[in-house]
Amino acid sequence: MKNLSERDKKHLWHPLTQHRLHPDMLPIVKAKGALMFDDDGNSYIDGIASWYTAMYGHGHPDIVRAMTEQMQTLDFVMFSGFTHPPAIELSERLMAILPDNQKKIFFNDNGSTAIEAAIKMALQYYHNKGDKRDTLIAFENGFHGDTFGAMSASGLSSYNGPFEDFLLKVVRIPVPQENTMDSVLERLETILENNACAAFVFEPLVQGAAGMKFHSAKGLDKLIAKCRTAGVLTVADEIMTGFGKTGPNFAVNFLEQRPDIICLSKALTAGMFPLSITSCSMAVYEAFLSDEVAKGFFHAHTFSAHPIGCAAALAGLRLLNSDAIVVRRTAIEKAHKAFATEIRTHEKISEVRTLGVILAIDLKEKTGRYGTLRDRLYRFFMENGVNLRPLGNTIYTLPPYVITDSELQHIYDTIKKALEIV
Repeated sequence: MKNLSERDKKHLWHPLTQHRLHPDMLPIVKAKGALMFDDDGNSYIDGIASWYTAMYGHGHPDIVRAMTEQMQTLDFVMFSGFTHPPAIELSERLMAILPDNQKKIFFNDNGSTAIEAAIKMALQYYHNKGDKRDTLIAFENGFHGDTFGAMSASGLSSYNGPFEDFLLKVVRIPVPQENTMDSVLERLETILENNACAAFVFEPLVQGAAGMKFHSAKGLDKLIAKCRTAGVLTVADEIMTGFGKTGPNFAVNFLEQRPDIICLSKALTAGMFPLSITSCSMAVYEAFLSDEVAKGFFHAHTFSAHPIGCAAALAGLRLLNSDAIVVRRTAIEKAHKAFATEIRTHEKISEVRTLGVILAIDLKEKTGRYGTLRDRLYRFFMENGVNLRPLGNTIYTLPPYVITDSELQHIYDTIKKALEIV
């Protein structure tokens, strides 16, 4: 029998992959805690929690147990015309920790579809009021997903290039920094005056796919306030940042202003099940209430509010602020800061930044997003038993909360070794 890698090549097409250049995929056959294991028995520390999802570690027994119990009671029922206890309880638990202006939850399948629903909500919100608006505002270099609405809001040409002529109308502004807030605000004011804007879509405080780039909470507050004054809805993409990664439960907790709509996925189900939500204020929801059927939100996903996914999410929420997880979140944040201090002056590093459990290191050497340097670093990390995926010349780690001190130290040691081959 051919090995798994050879069998993979016969039928599978992998995401974010140029198969002519990278034909071989590493078979992972088991995962537990912060570790993944390949078909030869080699272990790898999952230094990015498998795209920021498995924050409580792989195969957490509490989440596995909750999912198993749920599938023995109710495996699935469509969510149009029906409801079920896990969805109801999840809505209640989320409302207890989301900003207090959030009142309604709409279920989707993944991060991209959460953004897609948010954009459609915003556009139809004004349509239902007889106000035609056709423009979105978004940050430069943002990333919100790969479906068309989400892709339209994204600003990374490496993903969008072939589709530019087919996207929604989007105008972009730079992210606000302490020294640029006034100029960014002026740019936003000009956009608002010259366009029929429906929504401002943004990643709060951290632009993940752009290279874990940070921006000012104070500046973002000013932008949201300006949009609110102009009657433009604001959409916070917390798909990457949500559930404790920046420190508090959500990155928007750093803000004084509250977004009208929030999108959540990834760590929502701890990577155990594809599920996402789009939450919104009562004002947004009420714009869809009418005696006219067509003013309802006619948008649906077959697997919306999947009971097993909801059970996974509920188990994850029970862990999120548990004593054990809070201790580990705090320890990772402290360790990141200490390591950042240690390497900040390294001759090959231009910047080091940390926020919560996020650590990002920018190298002085420039490279394309999927360039030679990035590929060389990725291979080096994997050869040394660490799953890290550099974003261009940015090395970052966003580890599971359950990572041990020794596993975290191995990530740091491997990064230091990698600096010697740059």
